[in-house]
Amino acid sequence: MSDVLLAAPSRRSLSLHDAKVRGIIYQLLLAGSLLALAVGIAVQTASNMRARGIPLSFGFWNEAAGFDINQTLIPYDTLSTYGQAFWVGVVNTLYVSLLGIVLATVLGFVVGIARLSPNWIVSKVAASYVEIIRNIPLLLQLLFWYNAVLKALPAPRASIELPGGIYLNNRGLIIPEIQLYAGAGTVGLAFLAASIFCVAFWSYARRAQNRTGKQLPVLWVSLAALIGLPLTVFLLAGSPVSFVTPELKGFNYRGGHQLYPEFAALLIGLSVYTASFIAEIVRSGIQAVPKGQTEAAHALGLAPGKTLRLVIVPQALRIIIPPLTSQYLNLTKNSSLAVFIGYPDLVQIFAGTVLNQTGAAVQVMAITLSVYLAISLVMSMAMNAFINVSRLSRGDA
Repeated sequence: MSDVLLAAPSRRSLSLHDAKVRGIIYQLLLAGSLLALAVGIAVQTASNMRARGIPLSFGFWNEAAGFDINQTLIPYDTLSTYGQAFWVGVVNTLYVSLLGIVLATVLGFVVGIARLSPNWIVSKVAASYVEIIRNIPLLLQLLFWYNAVLKALPAPRASIELPGGIYLNNRGLIIPEIQLYAGAGTVGLAFLAASIFCVAFWSYARRAQNRTGKQLPVLWVSLAALIGLPLTVFLLAGSPVSFVTPELKGFNYRGGHQLYPEFAALLIGLSVYTASFIAEIVRSGIQAVPKGQTEAAHALGLAPGKTLRLVIVPQALRIIIPPLTSQYLNLTKNSSLAVFIGYPDLVQIFAGTVLNQTGAAVQVMAITLSVYLAISLVMSMAMNAFINVSRLSRGDA
């Protein structure tokens, strides 16, 4: 018993020299130091703001904004609050970012595949596009599209008339406005049902091909479902959708829906610039697939197009998707450059106009930074989920 009592202190003293224990202590000390630093910064900032009369609360959120926004996807007017202006900026940012991601992905894949084309002219044109576009600063490209291309278009009275009642001028692209009547919701449900059917049929065709080797006409069946079912419901419901054609009245067009030059310049600039990086990701991903896969597909009698679509690209996606996520994040964050061409995104509305009017710099910037952080984290989670689903559908471990 006495031996045990004598041994206990020695074991306790030895634990203080344990590397794991020291690591925990160091981590706690570091965390405490960072917390103390953060508290000190917060207290000092609050003291400085109070001394200079800068508001400390978020009371401005429900105050009337008093300024107009020319491009809004949700209801807003000059009597709306700063909080509503914030949501307008968030929606506008997400809108241009999501459209830019779609366009940049399509263009990037086309250019990336074109770089590997056996046609010398096609491959060199694609290579020139990549080398030129990605080496010019994005801000300069946005200013080029806005000032040199879109603002150089003719005035509304001399608009360029396109088929379908579409007009292009220096105030933007004016397209017919869609009018919905009773029964339009049924057409939307029909389109949703057709989309679900297409996904289910694609999954069934994939399993059938893995099981029997037979390829089903997925493309034609999907097109028939996406066009045929909504069109049938549209006719049976009495055509519950119509288009209002814009008309020139005075110095501008009335009616229709207007796509402003600021939005178009930002969308084109972001898409073209990001596509040059995506093209290189696609090219490297395809070249990383062993050449024997292509030779085996050709030996089985697959045409070059089917070899690329069914054999090469599905394997290359494992390499393409992770860096592709970074480009999506870059495009979303680069949309903040919209402030230089006047597109009302989150930075232009909230971190610009709202900050200048309220003076609540810390609150406004904290909210703006949190929104971009949240968008980036959600986008990363979505892409990771897509990767995991793709692995499960292929039967990977």
